[in-house]
Amino acid sequence: MTIAGSDVPKPVETFDEAGFPRYVMDEVKAQGFPAPTAIQSQGWPMALTGRDVVGIAETGSGKTLTYCLPAIVHINAQPLLAQGDGPIVLVLAPTRELAVQIQQEITKFGRSSRIRNTCVYGGVPKGPQIRDLSRGVEVCIATPGRLIDMLEAGKTNLRRVTYLVLDEADRMLDMGFEPQIRKIIEQIRPDRQTLMWSATWPKEVRALASEFLNDFLQVNIGSMDLSANHRITQIVEVVSENEKRDRMIKHLEKVMDNKDNKILLFVGTKRVADEITRFLRQDGWPALSIHGDKQQNERDWVLDQFKTGKSPIMVATDVASRGIDVRNITHVLNYDYPNNSEDYIHRIGRTGRAGAKGTAITFFTTDNQKQARDLVNVLQEAKQQIDPRLAEMARYGGGGGGGRGWGGYGRGRGGGGGGGGGGGRGGANANSTALGGRRW
Repeated sequence: MTIAGSDVPKPVETFDEAGFPRYVMDEVKAQGFPAPTAIQSQGWPMALTGRDVVGIAETGSGKTLTYCLPAIVHINAQPLLAQGDGPIVLVLAPTRELAVQIQQEITKFGRSSRIRNTCVYGGVPKGPQIRDLSRGVEVCIATPGRLIDMLEAGKTNLRRVTYLVLDEADRMLDMGFEPQIRKIIEQIRPDRQTLMWSATWPKEVRALASEFLNDFLQVNIGSMDLSANHRITQIVEVVSENEKRDRMIKHLEKVMDNKDNKILLFVGTKRVADEITRFLRQDGWPALSIHGDKQQNERDWVLDQFKTGKSPIMVATDVASRGIDVRNITHVLNYDYPNNSEDYIHRIGRTGRAGAKGTAITFFTTDNQKQARDLVNVLQEAKQQIDPRLAEMARYGGGGGGGRGWGGYGRGRGGGGGGGGGGGRGGANANSTALGGRRW
């Protein structure tokens, strides 16, 4: 852990040392947490001073509580909301999944203080969100686009906001939300307290922090270099595009031998997500998909099926690579390699959480060769084995080729299984494809 800034407060080693009021401590103890995580032990004293804070930490580090508990203390020190007042605490998040997860934590820990909150995000009707805002809420958790819709329609205002949180700031910038973030912050009083959280510290995030935060304290958990969670075993296989499906089935047969396992399978596009889901279901695998075109109620249902293990295979685009808090994901499979090594690290970070170990399997093709050097650096830093063909691609910026596959492992599919198992790509929802002969 490294820290920066002037007059940094001492870290705390126990919850009692943090000095939270009893109404907060009772909730913490009820949850049975043994001790603060590293980011909490340093982040809480920082946030409770009222100073601006930047926290850099991997997903699953406990950062949500690091800003939630001081937010509750902050609210209870403010005058009560009057009719027509907007929220006191505003939390901006990149995805609706993360926003809902944050809301669950704030609801849990704000219960005894009767703190009201609402979650404002797209993809669902605005009516219930507007009703919450008009009745008055102390906390608003929002994705930037939907919040701007609400502000422009006059459904809320940010005049009372004195505690602003930017969660997963790097991801919000990746997703192109910088103009919306600027527009929102311009409407918030300058004497606010701002807390910015990020898994990485690229120059774009640094620029945002220096512009919108004042004399901030910074806490970094782990190396500032881009690095993967060392509890994750990373397996990278150099393959050709048409080998992917047979390789995937081979891995699923091993992973699904254990009925407690859950695997999150990442693909590059919504179309491929639907094709792979249809293909797997027709082959008897209990797979469901989640991506940006799905209605919110379907996304929630798929997540619930995955969380409960009823459907232990979830196919996802990058919309799900962050903000989805599903415990006990044992495996991640990158069917399509992402656009950059930051997204690779975010994806595989879905496994190996909360002290557990995990496995990440990645298919890498010659089309991805520009990413080879960065990927090798990530693997070397985590002391992982490196496929010689990947090392060669990194060395020469190309080469390697698709390899010969699993010699003799033929299931009559050839060429990748016939474009989505014959289901076509428009038409019926892939998640409703009937399961073929039982594989699991």
